[in-house]
Amino acid sequence: MKSKILISILLGYLISGYSFGYGGGGGGKQACKKPQFTQFQPGDKAEVAPASDFSFVVTQANSDSIQVTVKKRPVTVEITPKNQSLLVAGKLPEDLKDTYARVAVTAQGPGRCKGTAGWLLKITQ
Repeated sequence: MKSKILISILLGYLISGYSFGYGGGGGGKQACKKPQFTQFQPGDKAEVAPASDFSFVVTQANSDSIQVTVKKRPVTVEITPKNQSLLVAGKLPEDLKDTYARVAVTAQGPGRCKGTAGWLLKITQ
C-alpha cells in the first residue's frame, strides 16, 4: 500500500516537471530579451566640454523605443543601423557647464522587455 502511494507521488512529480519544461503554452508570445548597451563614448567619468558628442551601441532593441536623457532632460539622438545593432549618437546640452551629468538610456527589446543603462560625465567650462 505504501509503495503504491509513493509511486503515485513520484509519477505526479515527474509528469508535472515535464509539462512545465515545455513552456506551458504562452500563446506564441515572443520571449523577453533585454536590450544590451555597450561602447559608451566618451567613457564613464570622462571630462568633456559643453555640447560634446556622445554615442553608444545598443543591440536587441526597437529603434523607436530608445530614449536618452542628460541630467534628466530629453536629448535628441540619431540612430544608425550598424551590423546587428544600432549606433546611437547625440550632443550634450550646451548650457550644461561645470557640472556632472548622467547620460541615462532606456529601450525596449523583443517581448516588450525594458533595458536601462547610463554613465556619468564631467562637463567642464
